Amino acid sequence: MELETPVCVMAVVFGSTPVGLRRNSILANSPADPQAQKYISESKCLVIEKNGKLRYEIDTGEETKFVNPEDVARLIFRKMKETAHSVLGSDANDVVITVPFDFGEKQKSALGEAAGAAGFNVLRLIHEPSAALLAYGIGQDCPTGKSNVLVFKLGGTSLSLSVMEVNSGMYRVLSTNSDDNVGGAHFTETLAQYLASEFQRVFKHNVRGNARAMMKLMNSAEVAKHSLSTLGSANCFVDSLYEGQDFDCNVSRARFELLCSPLFNKCIEAVRELLRRSGFTADDINKVVLCGGSSRIPRLQQLIKDLFPAGELLSSIPPDEVIPIGAALEAGILVGKESTSVDDSVMIECAARDILVKGIDESGANRFTVLFPSGTPLPARRQHTLQAPGSISSVCLELYESEGKNSAKEETKFAQVVLQDLDKKENGLRDILAVLTMKRDGSLQVTCTDQETGKCEAITVEVTS
Repeated sequence: MELETPVCVMAVVFGSTPVGLRRNSILANSPADPQAQKYISESKCLVIEKNGKLRYEIDTGEETKFVNPEDVARLIFRKMKETAHSVLGSDANDVVITVPFDFGEKQKSALGEAAGAAGFNVLRLIHEPSAALLAYGIGQDCPTGKSNVLVFKLGGTSLSLSVMEVNSGMYRVLSTNSDDNVGGAHFTETLAQYLASEFQRVFKHNVRGNARAMMKLMNSAEVAKHSLSTLGSANCFVDSLYEGQDFDCNVSRARFELLCSPLFNKCIEAVRELLRRSGFTADDINKVVLCGGSSRIPRLQQLIKDLFPAGELLSSIPPDEVIPIGAALEAGILVGKESTSVDDSVMIECAARDILVKGIDESGANRFTVLFPSGTPLPARRQHTLQAPGSISSVCLELYESEGKNSAKEETKFAQVVLQDLDKKENGLRDILAVLTMKRDGSLQVTCTDQETGKCEAITVEVTS
């Protein structure tokens, strides 16, 4: 199935971005600005003050150059433009840029000017929370009524929270809170420190003062952190970590959650503080939108669910894609208003049929949950948790497809994944996490993992069109 949309629209997102455009950017900031000072202290590139303005000092080996942050931004934009051109096969000129809500006017202006200098036509700068709401169509599909939405964005370097009021399709920011001391990098650092402790325990060498060894551990910890979002355990192997000694360590999700518990508590406390500021209770929040790659962490999602038992947790879109999708939708709206020509179009692959998972409700009747509605742009990724009695040793996940227009009787089973030889437990339920990824060609990859033991089964099926 294919849809046609206007061409040459590109969404640019600036939250946790490359040097010069990070959240704690020195772009258009004065040397005395607290954010600039914090960024300078953390930057791996030397930042100095020259003629009353901040500069990057870069040693090329032949000479020392002093580069403006605006020049760095311009180079990044230009590279993004080249990348878009190579992917689309045509030039990409129109752009929507998203920025953190607390970006100052000077920073926004400098960002827009840098994009213009790189050859972009900036259609609009929008705030990240608004883009997140647009991605899920909040307030767009039902323009009447009023609701309160929490946008929870946990990126690589910081946590950003916003309470948004949605009223008759209009967005209004009621309150915000941010914490630069918790982010994906902090989770990685915590895991890397644990790996360093394990290496010291086994081999009696402290590698914390060795920059090369710690960088290797950070890289391994980063990979493991991503794996633990879907698996019960992850293996960390580092070749020749210290004095030719290889290091191999298995980390369970439970261990990772225990290590990062203080960081999780910081996130939840930041949410509580935001609610106090805005005068809301948890019951006043109707929806919670998850953004940023670090909000994939299952334990963190569960803590947010526990905090907002009456609210709907929106995580069907991969969290690190929410804001870019919202920006792209805004760009499509703007281009659609300004141009009615569809001579130049880009073809977007979409799911041809509804893809559903079968479950059992409280009465014992079959219940179908739609994971990929027909028309879903591809590629796409979904997660689904299946609960099963702990007394059974095997669990079967059944997948169905339908045209989306007929009754439930028209649903047709096309695949199943079976987890066998599971350890029985007398009481309680077991949680099976299913991760489904549909590629552009319609093929579907399904991975089922027992959350308690980490046992996993995976299949790849071809979905008929």
